[in-house]
Amino acid sequence: MKTLASAVSLLIVLSGILGMADRPPLVGSPAPEIALKDLQGRDIKLSDLRGKVVLVNFWATWCKPCKEEMPAMQASYDKLRDKGFVVLAVNELEDTARVAEHIRTHGHTFEVVMDHNNQVANMYGVVGLPASFLIDPQGIVRERISGSLLTESRIEEMVKKYGEKAG
Repeated sequence: MKTLASAVSLLIVLSGILGMADRPPLVGSPAPEIALKDLQGRDIKLSDLRGKVVLVNFWATWCKPCKEEMPAMQASYDKLRDKGFVVLAVNELEDTARVAEHIRTHGHTFEVVMDHNNQVANMYGVVGLPASFLIDPQGIVRERISGSLLTESRIEEMVKKYGEKAG
């Protein structure tokens, strides 16, 4: 009986691991839709940003690397927004008032949306923060960046590579 319980437990764990392996989005595939509320309660949809290069960044206020890369995202947004570049910062599981205070204090002006139940992060297969996805003007995921900080030069390089308006 103990062996059967162990075997069932192992199967459950393995199916969970294998299920995570094929989560979208895969580079080269259409980006899953994001439909979340911004800090003012307005509905924001990724599909409404079609035609632009979008950096989707999953982050949290308690995440030190997230906070360290945000100034580069802001500087890149300031420099490249007239060339069709958008930052869509997706906050995971935090209180809207806390996030709004953080954004105001740091002077960030890019779009911030709230993923209160982690549904979008799960659709994107996010398992650690920060995690970013570069979406081209046609809505295709071109890069997944995790485990290293974004820099202004890296962002500019990606926007030039994938953006029709940024060349």
